[in-house]
Amino acid sequence: MNEIRGMCILTQQDHDADTNERVAILANDADPHTLKGQLAALDRIELHFPHFTDGRAYSQAYLLRKRLGFAGDLRATGDVLIDQLVQIARTGFSSAVLKDGMDVADAQRQFARFAGYYQGDLASH
Repeated sequence: MNEIRGMCILTQQDHDADTNERVAILANDADPHTLKGQLAALDRIELHFPHFTDGRAYSQAYLLRKRLGFAGDLRATGDVLIDQLVQIARTGFSSAVLKDGMDVADAQRQFARFAGYYQGDLASH
């Protein structure tokens, strides 16, 4: 596990070794409001990117953080590419599992490319 600017970057092996049982996996097409009554009992919610071009998990993360107040770990899984990591962090995710074959050192360089942003995000509020 590696932490970069407050976001935990995991390999698939790190993710597989995590044995926490207070986890919900939300399908990509599911409404985050279905978890509303369970949020206090959860440590982590996993949101899935079936393809890097499918951005519904960004909206789910925003809703879980901003509207539902989930304070636990929001983890991006699936087709997570290094190019997505900055946006993943800015929309409320706190951890991401890199797609197999991706290098954590490359992820660190991606975050180093952006020193600041003009628009607000969930990470800065």
